[in-house]
Amino acid sequence: RTLASDVAAAPRNPAPARPAAGQKVKTGIVMLNMGGPSTPEETGPFLKRLFNDVDIIDLGGGKMQQFIGDWVSKRRTPKVQKQYEEIGGSPIRKWTEFQGKEMCKILDKARPESAPHKAYTAFRYANPLTDSALTEMKEDGVEHAIAFSQFPQWSCTTSGSSMNELWREVRRLDLQDSFRWSAIDRWPMHKGFLKSVNERIAERLLQFDEDKRSKVVIVFSAHSVPMKVVQKGDHYTNEVAASVKGIMDMFAADFVAQGKLPGVTTPNRYVLAWQSKVGYLPWMTPDTASVIENLGKKGQKSLLVVPVAFTSDHIETLYEIGMEYAEDAEKAGITDFRFTEGLNGSETFINTLADIVCEHLDAKENHSPQYKMKCLTCTKPHCRQLLNPAF
Repeated sequence: RTLASDVAAAPRNPAPARPAAGQKVKTGIVMLNMGGPSTPEETGPFLKRLFNDVDIIDLGGGKMQQFIGDWVSKRRTPKVQKQYEEIGGSPIRKWTEFQGKEMCKILDKARPESAPHKAYTAFRYANPLTDSALTEMKEDGVEHAIAFSQFPQWSCTTSGSSMNELWREVRRLDLQDSFRWSAIDRWPMHKGFLKSVNERIAERLLQFDEDKRSKVVIVFSAHSVPMKVVQKGDHYTNEVAASVKGIMDMFAADFVAQGKLPGVTTPNRYVLAWQSKVGYLPWMTPDTASVIENLGKKGQKSLLVVPVAFTSDHIETLYEIGMEYAEDAEKAGITDFRFTEGLNGSETFINTLADIVCEHLDAKENHSPQYKMKCLTCTKPHCRQLLNPAF
């Protein structure tokens, strides 16, 4: 694979690369994600869209969803906006656009038969929204569109919500016949993803004193989901657990056994925890804050938190982990607390994104086999669609 150069630093909001004037885009890659307020002032509209989305927070749907969603978002905006102010706004747009641009440089060289490639950022709750991406794709004359979920693990609350919004907007804009579609709906065990996370773990472990590295407990932290989502058969928690197992298996074989971490002769102990609960209903546990507190009570002094379901830094990593959990750790008596950086501008990760797209195109599969496996109690007729299949 040809590597893109100089991927370490990204401009604030790089303009997406465009094909030469008059040249149509053969393959458009739609980078699906929740998004986040790039500036604190965008927090209100972001939260309003989020709490009005029945796929992620079911408040009854219809007018009830709108009434409660508007009230909750208005109530939460001042607090959340201050958090975004502390981190300088969400960097997720910056990183998504940078990753997409660099990924397409690689794809154009590695797979000229499907070139030119162009990435389109389509956020669920923040700009640029899905309709903006679709409008730009129409203007560019995209032939084959790939809906590429930027969530490694599938959940109806994240990937599913983004896909549902995508198909709704395609219909609303009357673009059903404009593109041939396929979907990359999950990639929890892709070796490049596992390696990218391991590189971040290794970077941080090397910052601990050598005589303490083997004693560091690794806390993998993923965004939690309501238990009613788990109970209906959502794939997320199983796929997150599979990712963690895959990461640690690779950590043992390719990092510890190869002597890449002086002072670490056996794999570190680890635990999977869940963060970012909202509201009073039961959510997946153990929650990350409780894990940190209990490890402190047991006398644990060195801790490394690893975001495992977030690929780019945003408020859950920079504020919740980097600030709130750091304070929790200090109160719990943990004297050496660290957390890994998001995959962000990782050269390994950007090449992984290109590899995933190449493998998808080579396989000529419209989606993964699991895509059509609805949750066991799902009654939503619009879930797991694919319009105008490419293959």
